Amino acid sequence: MKSLEIWSEMKDEASTFGKSDTDASVFLNAYIEPFETLGSALSFKLSKDLACDENQEGFSQDYLFQELNKTFADEEILSGVIKDLLAVKKRDPAATGFLMTLLFSKGFLALQSHRAASNFMISKKTFMAFYLQSQSSKNYGVDIHPSASIGNGVMLDHATGIVIGETSVVEDDVSIFQDVTLGGTGKITGDRHPKVRKGVLISAGAKIIGNVEIGEGAKVAAGSVVLEDVKMNTTVAGVPAIAVGKPATDSPAKTVDHSIKD
Repeated sequence: MKSLEIWSEMKDEASTFGKSDTDASVFLNAYIEPFETLGSALSFKLSKDLACDENQEGFSQDYLFQELNKTFADEEILSGVIKDLLAVKKRDPAATGFLMTLLFSKGFLALQSHRAASNFMISKKTFMAFYLQSQSSKNYGVDIHPSASIGNGVMLDHATGIVIGETSVVEDDVSIFQDVTLGGTGKITGDRHPKVRKGVLISAGAKIIGNVEIGEGAKVAAGSVVLEDVKMNTTVAGVPAIAVGKPATDSPAKTVDHSIKD
């Protein structure tokens, strides 16, 4: 789907909610109705969530909106937003449309905040990048270093407590659940965080530590501690994690089946 198609669906969803719920109507008149594009509406939502308090000096809501609006006008970045929205709709049975994801999904909003922070980091606007990381962590409960590399079509479900370190790589079509850590180990510097390949499912509470590779289409069971590489299309579980079988599909991130099958 294209940006205009998704935005049209969101506007229709907003209209339906607004007709049946007065409280929703007031909210949507501020967050959806004034905007002509998905990028602008997303920029407004993030700027409202992440701006400094009115009594504090710093990044105002108006300034953040202007900077984020320029960021999400970039077609490549917006393409990532669209693929993330589609991932949530296809994989999360609680997601009946796009509107609620845009407005209320902490995982989706944290991921888009990271897309902006990563863009600012690349543009050498380092302070802005770390400001967004800090505010996103405080508001959404998700801490992603601005230098971490995250692909498209990624779902952070529930998301509270997710930590993704500086040199982590998360490729396309990955699903990560709450309380997952992609962390470093010891005082090693340089490339020290996990590399999560395409189609991987990481279940709730899993900890993946060090510069290890989680192979394409692998599954990490809930509560596991992964300290070594995981082969592609392999299910691992336990503390420390060991191979216990293979996922039923080549892309467990898309089926979101958390069971362990031999």
